[in-house]
Amino acid sequence: MRWSHPLHRTLWGPGLGRALQPADDNIPFLIHWIWARKGDCTFGPHRVLIRQRGSSVGSGPPSGRHEQLFRSTSAAEAIQRHRRNLAEWFSRLPREERQFGPTFALDTIHVDPVIRESTPDELLRPPSELVLEHQLPPARLPTLALSQLFDPDACGHRVQTVVLYGTVGTGKSTLVRKMVLDWCYGRLPAFELLIPFSCEDLSSLGPSPASLCQLVAQRYTPLEEILPLMATTGSRLLFVFHGLEHLNLDFRLAGTGLCSDPEKPEAPAAIIVNLLRKYMLPEASILVTTRPSAIGRIPSKYVGRYGEICGFSDTNLQKLYFQLRLNQPDCGHSAGGVGVSPTPAQRDNLVEMLSRNLEGHHQIAAACFLPSYCWLVCATLHFLHAPTPVGQTLTSIYTSFLRLNFNGEMLDSTDPSKLSLMAYAARTMGKLAYEGVSSRKTYFSEEDVHGCLEAGIRTEEEFQLLHVFRRDALRFFLAPCVEPGHLGTFVFTVPAMQEYLAALYIVLGLRKTTLQRVGKEVAELVGRVGEDVGLVLGIVAKLLPLRALPLLFNLLKVVPRVFGRVVGKSREAVAQAMVLEMFREEDYYNDDVLDQMDASILGREGPRCHPEEPPEDEVFELFPMFMGGLLSAHNRAMLAQLGCPIKNLDALENAQAIKKKLGKLGRRVLPPSELLDHLFFHYEFQNQRFSAEVLSSLRQLNLAGVRMTPLKCTVVAAVLGTGKHALEEVNLASCQLDSAGLRTLMPVFLRARKLGLQLNSLGPEACRDLRDLLLHDQCQITTLRLSNNPLTATGVALLVEGLAGNTSLTHLSLLHTGLGDEGLELLAAQLDRNQQLQELNVAYNGAGDTAALALARAAWEHPSLELLHLYFNELSSEGRQTLRDLGGTAEGGAQIVVSLTEGTAVSEYWSVILSEVQRNLNSWDRGRVQRHLELLLQDLEDNRGATLNPWRKAQLLRVEGEVRALLQQLGGPGS
Repeated sequence: MRWSHPLHRTLWGPGLGRALQPADDNIPFLIHWIWARKGDCTFGPHRVLIRQRGSSVGSGPPSGRHEQLFRSTSAAEAIQRHRRNLAEWFSRLPREERQFGPTFALDTIHVDPVIRESTPDELLRPPSELVLEHQLPPARLPTLALSQLFDPDACGHRVQTVVLYGTVGTGKSTLVRKMVLDWCYGRLPAFELLIPFSCEDLSSLGPSPASLCQLVAQRYTPLEEILPLMATTGSRLLFVFHGLEHLNLDFRLAGTGLCSDPEKPEAPAAIIVNLLRKYMLPEASILVTTRPSAIGRIPSKYVGRYGEICGFSDTNLQKLYFQLRLNQPDCGHSAGGVGVSPTPAQRDNLVEMLSRNLEGHHQIAAACFLPSYCWLVCATLHFLHAPTPVGQTLTSIYTSFLRLNFNGEMLDSTDPSKLSLMAYAARTMGKLAYEGVSSRKTYFSEEDVHGCLEAGIRTEEEFQLLHVFRRDALRFFLAPCVEPGHLGTFVFTVPAMQEYLAALYIVLGLRKTTLQRVGKEVAELVGRVGEDVGLVLGIVAKLLPLRALPLLFNLLKVVPRVFGRVVGKSREAVAQAMVLEMFREEDYYNDDVLDQMDASILGREGPRCHPEEPPEDEVFELFPMFMGGLLSAHNRAMLAQLGCPIKNLDALENAQAIKKKLGKLGRRVLPPSELLDHLFFHYEFQNQRFSAEVLSSLRQLNLAGVRMTPLKCTVVAAVLGTGKHALEEVNLASCQLDSAGLRTLMPVFLRARKLGLQLNSLGPEACRDLRDLLLHDQCQITTLRLSNNPLTATGVALLVEGLAGNTSLTHLSLLHTGLGDEGLELLAAQLDRNQQLQELNVAYNGAGDTAALALARAAWEHPSLELLHLYFNELSSEGRQTLRDLGGTAEGGAQIVVSLTEGTAVSEYWSVILSEVQRNLNSWDRGRVQRHLELLLQDLEDNRGATLNPWRKAQLLRVEGEVRALLQQLGGPGS
């Protein structure tokens, strides 16, 4: 895996221990040495070391108690400086890990990886047996701890050279990182000096000669003064060569001559060959890591032990990883310090739900067999449940995940094509993924897999590349299905990876029809020839009177244009398919994509479907999200590092085709969950201008019933918070909003005319944010609905401050907000400070006669208030009559609604009252509502008996019937 280009010696020298530059994506060495962000920290059953207080870097390397060979003070100090430099370098966090918290440190938890000892006979198994198998390590084969790698073998022979191999994602780089840190902090006392090398770094030097001493001195300046002593350290010297697949070693004497002098300049590959031959520094210990396809580059006679780096073969190891990772003290804190982090109880709940899903859903356990996918699960859960860093998207998580595992690595360093491993995977696995999405299929037969892998292979070189991909990376993308009824088939390791690869296959332009493939070749040929031939034809046309020549010249120009139109039509077809997938009516009433992802990881509560029941139609709603996300500038930059560049012109043309289709189909009224999916697409795309144009027709934001997590609030605010046009209505009823969500959504609220926040359990602390909203100079809210939130009198005291300084609000609903007498008295005292309010609803607040009458009098004297709702309060019959009399006086503007009747007639607001009761029947106190309905029914019957007007009697009877129906729903006397 790519670590670095040749580094200036100051990057390897004492500067590491003094003023280090911040971790940056432009330092490939850092990206690959610190590989635990890959998620492939394997956990063995032997030892778990947990350091609870900060980073181990601060504890300092051990003293010189093991320095027995380097006895001089200067040599011991050089070793100490080398330890400190390595420790600080290997402990620095990359950007992908910094998202887990400001003080999150990978070296706070160390877990021994799982290493299974293997034999040369196993390595000689036919390749066909290694294609798609999924076998756990046999119990009879021993596992090794890091400290046991160089123990004598079964015959008692000394082991000097160890080769560790593993497929992509199994933890090779994490193992090297952990081994170096263990040595830095004295946990590998068998070795007095450890010198790690990146084979890709060495390969970048090419055949340029350099001695071993020069290579060490250039990279580790503190060791320069003790280089002459290297030959005397014997087996206490350990060389680590990581990523052997980047070097093409030649052990033939004709290809690589013998060299025993560490100071003689040779090609880096020749130095490694002679070290492995034990011709140079014969007593030194050597550890090599490699992918399986490159194991054969070292003859087995030079290897003392082979070890296979295995994944988490036991769900207990997976649970341990998730428990340690997700329960880090700062794991929930955002890098920017924005938002509210999950509490320890919430983190424990996440771990518990994930553990239960691992036990009951065997497919996710099969996916987490690879430690890197455990990292992906943790990163996704962190994205879904913790405050989201600015600019982070789901697509960027998956792109970063692939960059961490591939980072532009070549599929085969010996192949002259230098094809990127990720580019090969996009072409083959992307084709399989897209065919699955097109046919709505997630299970693939072995014939399906072979068909995509072997399509178009004609030459021996292509078969060799396929062989390398099968051995090194196929298991990373595909896993055998372990679900009942689908045994013998294969699935993508995680479902979202199928949709990501399908989207990547499309945006890279790898999906081409026969007409496009032939047309492109013809257009390129004609385009190359056209310029030269055009010049000749222009000269000949002037000399000879041939009218056909100008016609031929114009035809040469037309061919590329025709091909361009064919490509444009293809892009429009892809955009059409993407938009139709986004707006499928069959998906209108399922969960939004974020809840679907959460459920796929943590599992769904409740009984599972029986295996014999017909399966539901597969849903691929992430596919269009990933398509939009991959077109963003940030993801295109990362894809270029992976060897999968997307040209700016192609990205622009794809975006224009998508915008055209979204403009046509995106104007329809969508259910709340689908509307959130639409907004999430724009969030993934990360293009404000594009989103502003497409969403310019959006006037109503109805997300009622959607569980608004911190992430969803961030999505909505990021997409709609910068728009210019007003939103006529924002409905966020029953969304489980909290104060942090209100603050996040503030930019959206400032664009709203009507704002509905009912049924959100907003308490008094939320009223502080609502006060700030009402006092904002850009606030244009005319209607604010806060019903069914426990605001209490404490909260309304803050609200009245906002009302006093607000000039836009005309309708305010505080229905069932727990105001009581104190709250209504506060409103009565402060109501005159607002001069625009037209309607105030304080029904069902438990207020008595005195407080209700005080508020009614303030409303009666208010210059603009027209309507006051006081029904379902704890009013006596005398109090209700007094309020009716006050509201029915000729002078005064406010009409007071306390009952279903006005005198002996039906109130014009009777339907408003009963519809409010009907809407909240399941959330209100049933006994209390029943008591109020019985009082209303008695009032209706009394008024019906007191009137002789048959029309009024009929109206009263009709309303009585509605009230009796509600009482029957409550289990009360309906007749």
